[in-house]
Amino acid sequence: MKIALSIAAAAVSLFAAMPASASVLDTVKQRGTLNCGTDNTAPGFGYLNTKTGKMEGFDVDFCRAIAAGVLGDATKVNYVVVTDKSRFTALQTGQVDVVFAHTTMKPARESAITIDFLPITFWDGTGAMVKAASKVTKFDDLAGASLCTTQGSGTEALLASLVKERGWTNKVLTYENLEKLFGALGSGRCDAMITDKTALAAWRGNSAKPDDYFILPEMLEKSPFAGFVVANDSRWRNALRWITFAMIQAEEDGLTSAKVDEAKTSSDPVMKRFLGLDGTFGADFGIPADFVAQVVKQVGNYGEVYDRNLGPKTPFYIDRKGTPNALFKDGGTMISPLWN
Repeated sequence: MKIALSIAAAAVSLFAAMPASASVLDTVKQRGTLNCGTDNTAPGFGYLNTKTGKMEGFDVDFCRAIAAGVLGDATKVNYVVVTDKSRFTALQTGQVDVVFAHTTMKPARESAITIDFLPITFWDGTGAMVKAASKVTKFDDLAGASLCTTQGSGTEALLASLVKERGWTNKVLTYENLEKLFGALGSGRCDAMITDKTALAAWRGNSAKPDDYFILPEMLEKSPFAGFVVANDSRWRNALRWITFAMIQAEEDGLTSAKVDEAKTSSDPVMKRFLGLDGTFGADFGIPADFVAQVVKQVGNYGEVYDRNLGPKTPFYIDRKGTPNALFKDGGTMISPLWN
């Protein structure tokens, strides 16, 4: 009995001495730069502005927000271009710390690919775009047509299912990214471009002759977009979850990038905790106490990010009103848990 107890005690002592596995959070803080995976061919979400030489877009701003919240500086981002096919591998092999690349949240991706999704940041839906000259007006008109989408996307599996269900004999082509996909439609290599409706609207609006293209009215599948991180790293995942929630809560509170300094003088205890003036949110997450203030001041609240990239003054305007992308108080789904 004494021998057994000694062995057990030794095992406990050895286990206690073993260092806990390092979190991506520690790696990012030590490196001083965030490696963020995103697309560079999705106007409005992630694309390279050839005039400025800078990455821009809705997803890109979430990369910037994570850098602001974790490192205190929204510019401390190394953008790693990923495709629908490479985005999960890039994360699992450590090339990136997080991915924001118009990725649809699905259970199979968390179970089979072993990733953890962050909160939903945008609701989209799968659609189809054709050349206006084709006279196609609805999806059922595409029986026998050549359909194209991106390699490794959920849409690839969706198309296979839809074609099988209808008993069609359509040819389905896949391309590496959205740029090549749109090029295939424009050159006539395929009759319909199938992907997220926002991407269709962006490529149509950004084309030399938008009226040459027509987006079919049907939504083939709902697509809730979310960023994602490696599975089972709760320190990293939780910090990023609450940075994302902070941007939504800031919009609900009317806290904009221009009002952060004024809000720091507030006597409201909830606002003081929200901005890191009281409480231990930041320390408990392992990030700066004022992480919310840094995110909102440097990048903006959720509404500011949306308007900058997808608002009425952009070529990619997608109205939030009456959609899931509106705040919960306005009839949408964008809501943050309490910060009490």
